[in-house]
Amino acid sequence: MFYFFHYMTFIELLILSIGLALDAFAVSLATGNRIENRRGAVRLAFHFGLFQFFMPIIGWLLGWQFVRHIVKIDHWIAFVLLAGLGIKMIHESFAKSKDETGDPSRGKHLVILSFATSIDALVIGLTLAMINIEILYPSLLIGFTAGMLSLIGIYLSKMLNDTIGKKMEIAGGIILIGIGCRILYSHLYNAG
Repeated sequence: MFYFFHYMTFIELLILSIGLALDAFAVSLATGNRIENRRGAVRLAFHFGLFQFFMPIIGWLLGWQFVRHIVKIDHWIAFVLLAGLGIKMIHESFAKSKDETGDPSRGKHLVILSFATSIDALVIGLTLAMINIEILYPSLLIGFTAGMLSLIGIYLSKMLNDTIGKKMEIAGGIILIGIGCRILYSHLYNAG
């Protein structure tokens, strides 16, 4: 079956990228004061961006395997995934941090944090496949935005405390819920 790709505007992609990157930004803000030097800061930001770049591609590839089977309800699935992800981010912003020790830019801390902050991007890739959005450009923007906001978060962490990080995670969750609502509304409005 032949699919036409739909495109998101740059503003929509930027909002989506910022929403996803706020999780990495919040983690960077909360853990940045434990990073030993500039090299560690760049290493953490680079890995956050790299994982955020690859995870949507993986999700997108998985999504294309299922898209033809669920095309009639894809907008509902996209809404549920995005809204669920947003609610999860908001909920996690109130949870207490489990790991308060160690340099987050090294070893297992780096891998765990990079993976944990990019799970949401995997879901976004799956969602973009379901609504027929090409993946390379969004993935590049998502990865770049995550890397830059992570670097900013690390440097801001010296001046601010982690309560700001929690507020940013809440904002990211609200943005994802809003995007899910827009996809659902757009599909239902255009179908009707």
